Amino acid sequence: MSGVGATWEEMASNSALLRAVGSWRGDPDVWLAGSFERLPETVRVNPLRSDRIWVEGWLEEIGAKEIDWFNGPGSAWELPFHRGKAEGGVKKMLTALHETGRITRQEAVSMIPVLALDIGEGDLVLDMCASPGSKTTQISEHLLESGMVVANEVVSSRVNTLVSNVQRHGSRSSVVVNHDGRHIPRMPDDGFDGVLVDAPCSGSGTTRKNPEIWGKWSPSGGRSLQRLQIDLLTRALRVVRPGGRVVYSTCSLDPIENEAVVAEVLRNNSGVKMLNALEILEGVPGEVGMSTWPQLDEDGSISNDPDVEDSMKPPEENWISESLTSCMRVWNDRVGGGGFFVAVLEKSPDIDDSWGEPRFHQSPNETKDDLPSSPQPIDEEFSEAAKESWGRVPPNLWTRGKKILWSTPEITEVWSSERRIRGGRTVVPGGRWRPLKVIHIGLNAARMRKGEVDRIVAKAAGALIKEIDFGFTEVSRSAIDSVLLGEEPLPSVIEGLEEVRGGHILTCGDLCVPVWIGGRVSLMLNDSEKTIIHSQRGFIDQMEEE
Repeated sequence: MSGVGATWEEMASNSALLRAVGSWRGDPDVWLAGSFERLPETVRVNPLRSDRIWVEGWLEEIGAKEIDWFNGPGSAWELPFHRGKAEGGVKKMLTALHETGRITRQEAVSMIPVLALDIGEGDLVLDMCASPGSKTTQISEHLLESGMVVANEVVSSRVNTLVSNVQRHGSRSSVVVNHDGRHIPRMPDDGFDGVLVDAPCSGSGTTRKNPEIWGKWSPSGGRSLQRLQIDLLTRALRVVRPGGRVVYSTCSLDPIENEAVVAEVLRNNSGVKMLNALEILEGVPGEVGMSTWPQLDEDGSISNDPDVEDSMKPPEENWISESLTSCMRVWNDRVGGGGFFVAVLEKSPDIDDSWGEPRFHQSPNETKDDLPSSPQPIDEEFSEAAKESWGRVPPNLWTRGKKILWSTPEITEVWSSERRIRGGRTVVPGGRWRPLKVIHIGLNAARMRKGEVDRIVAKAAGALIKEIDFGFTEVSRSAIDSVLLGEEPLPSVIEGLEEVRGGHILTCGDLCVPVWIGGRVSLMLNDSEKTIIHSQRGFIDQMEEE
């Protein structure tokens, strides 16, 4: 309900948005019928986790269906209930799977833009408008624990959500930064392999998720955002390497925020061509982009006012009109979900790549040090302390406060490299994040206490066991079961733990269980991880009985 006595159905039937859709396609009532019911719950399975097959088996057991057009490295599923409507044990398990990073709850159409980026191992990617982070984590899955995805968010209050989701997912390839995307510097110096611009928009395609859109949406909302959208897409083309790909997307149906933005960017930037999104995203139920559209009054009806900015008018150039048909429009009723728009642009590999980089520093002498809170590579003192605890020290470790972070080699290489200022001879020395404000990188691997390694973080244990010599002890299944049941046995009764104290990892096959060893052996797992392990142990028992 919204307003005095008005239902959502009544608001939708009398909305400016419905009238606007009537000017964009000939069957607005058909669109309305497919744009009202609440969205189904959809999730993406993390292929970086060793128990992916078990997770997919659980989804099948509860009646989930795999989304057939999704072709990422993992899998995507539609569950047999609406968003947020899971109940009982299914709700508990779904929450645990999401909180431990094994799945990511994400609207199905929101998964489309990353598929269009066509990225893979070792690539360097920018997610320009990243919060809350579902697309960032999807990019990380394509990178397969290599490369780098710079997840940028301009709004400080949204950065915490972005960091939380990146940490929840548990990939080593992410770098979270807080910057205005319109002025983000080129990092790496040669440019990114791919840039995603999932731009702020009026959200007219989100009625199934946000029914308040029926009462709030108006054409002026999209018009007010268009300049920002143009600037973001233009900047993306500046920082992508020659031959690199930029994907522009919105959850809006308004051509002013979509085709008109792409047209203006094509008009003002040479050396850019459109790729056919429908061919790239074969199987996704989308349609070609618009090449013409009417201007609208504030109530959504067609306007007779000729006074409109040129950037909002349909293009007069035939080559631009033809290019816009390479965009993809995803209508709510035809995808069975939310509405979306995707455009795929490629920067010419032969372009003169001196596109006016901002002079973010005038000289190397004016290059400031990083903020004290920025992640920094481990120093020699810490490395020696880690050797005493672990035997070997994995490469690409960083510290931030009491956290030990673990990144990919590509992140370390980008941090170390010099960066040129285009249009001048100035070179910004490597070994710093400036001018970017970096909040977090990589995977939380361990915790420090009084300058020494305190304990390994559970999510990193399965990968670290291959990189270090100490900190893990293989124990019997009965010992694992005893700890999981909360029995807190004495260290002396578990073989191999007689002399161990402090944070430690117990292993049994592929299972890694973090514990704290003092007078007793105490489990160091959150409730969600306990839920998963108990369920998996039950599954293993059942398989052995069969």
